[in-house]
Amino acid sequence: MKFYGQKKTNRLGRFALVVIAASLFVIHQGLFSTAGQTRPMPDGPGKVETQKMCSTCHDLDKSLSLKQDRAGWQRTVEKMVAFGMKAKDEEVSAVIEYLTRSYPADDVPRLKVNEADAIEFESILSLKRSQAAAIIKYREKNGPFKSIEDLKKAPGIDPAKLEEKKDRLIF
Repeated sequence: MKFYGQKKTNRLGRFALVVIAASLFVIHQGLFSTAGQTRPMPDGPGKVETQKMCSTCHDLDKSLSLKQDRAGWQRTVEKMVAFGMKAKDEEVSAVIEYLTRSYPADDVPRLKVNEADAIEFESILSLKRSQAAAIIKYREKNGPFKSIEDLKKAPGIDPAKLEEKKDRLIF
């Protein structure tokens, strides 16, 4: 049995749902583009692509705090592509160019080995995620590192790679 106005009520209900869904989508898009970003990014070619690609899985401030040379940014972006990041070749190139120009390696902070988290080990020492995790696990189990020799004892770590970047380490 239908009542007077029921059809109108159903239409209004559906319209309200569409408006709510559209509003949520717009809000999500606004949040998505700046997810985890509190510091402004320098303007320049590749900024939009960087925001789009790097905010999907990461806190932008944390990701952009990593200062690397071109090879370091290239490795980082290639690793993200390998993990499933969707991007065209020209977008990847634009992001690498932007990151290299805007967040150069000459500003690389030194690594406080006994305080650093995994992403800092990955970026500053160019380690794989599993290697960074192994260092942290070793540190948690065995206590603070006192020297590079202690750090070399962490399983799965290439001592030569650590030697190359020992000038960046603070114990």
